[in-house]
Amino acid sequence: MPHVACPKVFSYLAMALALALPLATAGEAAAQGAAPPPPVVTVANPTPKTVTDREEYVGRFVAVDEVNVRARVSGYLDKIGFTDGQIVKEGDLLFTIDQRPFKIAVDQAQANLAQARANLDFAKADLERARTLLEDRTSNAISKQTFDQRTQAERTAAAIVQSQEAQVRSAQLDLAFTEVRAPVTGQIGDRRVSVGNYVTGGTAGSPTLLAVIVSTDPIRFEFTIDEASLLRIARRKGSAEIKGDPVSLKLLDDKDFVHQGRLDFLNNVIDRETGTIRGRAVFDNKNGLFRPGMFARIRLQSSDPYQALAVPDVAIGTEQVNKFVYVVGPENKVAQKVVTLGPLVDDLRVIRSGLSADDKVVVNGLMRVRPGVTVNPQMAEAKPATAAAAPPAPAK
Repeated sequence: MPHVACPKVFSYLAMALALALPLATAGEAAAQGAAPPPPVVTVANPTPKTVTDREEYVGRFVAVDEVNVRARVSGYLDKIGFTDGQIVKEGDLLFTIDQRPFKIAVDQAQANLAQARANLDFAKADLERARTLLEDRTSNAISKQTFDQRTQAERTAAAIVQSQEAQVRSAQLDLAFTEVRAPVTGQIGDRRVSVGNYVTGGTAGSPTLLAVIVSTDPIRFEFTIDEASLLRIARRKGSAEIKGDPVSLKLLDDKDFVHQGRLDFLNNVIDRETGTIRGRAVFDNKNGLFRPGMFARIRLQSSDPYQALAVPDVAIGTEQVNKFVYVVGPENKVAQKVVTLGPLVDDLRVIRSGLSADDKVVVNGLMRVRPGVTVNPQMAEAKPATAAAAPPAPAK
């Protein structure tokens, strides 16, 4: 019956509670007496490094000399003395204009000169006869006026000789100009005219473009530096004068900056529209690898070598606009230090300010710590100090 079974049920429940209560009390006591161990973190001292900051820019190669080859005289093109794209040396014969009309002009000028010299000889002889007669006081064979006229005739004949000599030189020069020679050493492009075409020369009107030559060795690389970078370089180096500094260059298919050159020019004004200043470097190009117009990246030194501390990049934390690291201090308690970052070098981040050499920086286990927490620090193996060139800021 139900009213008989109830006392037994309550009896069993009371017994179970009596047995469970001591066990629960013992478990709570054990939990309160055994605190969790401090988290294990890896720490390391900052690595000292000798660092040289560098900046990276983009630009293109330009020829030191680029010459549009044009004729100085007009005529029909007779010969072409090169193959499109070949390397030519200064003075090489490139084009020949039909020389026959110019040789005739030289012959005519020389004939005119011979006639002028003959006239001069006659005028000189006539003048000498007049002088002899004038000096003979016993006769009045010649008047002073006649003598003056013969003197003038001799001087006129001499002037005509000089004029004809100039005409000969001019005709000879025009004849020489029928041979169009390379004004510089370099690579010539394709011919713009074919044999048999009429070529317009001289400076008036529109002289015919025959070909284009660009010098190839050495070759220049032009780029621009923004105003902020120029100021940064000036402050780090103590001067904005970077002419002559070594530079390195990387082509599109290069894995690193393997080509070495030097800065040879920095413009004297900043472009008001772009806020940049034009820079130029020069590179040897004996193998002809670099070509005018080719794109590349250039890296230049933006500071003198300086001593700095560096930590693994993974040790850097971010809090709003600040960068920080965790350091383990006395009694193994964690503290936060705000730092100023430099470039990344060999997987280590250069710290410009905020750390000292004896700081123990947390480099592993950052997710398990926060300021004020007590930790179990484990010292990481120290890395040897090295001299390094800092990778550049992003290309401008």
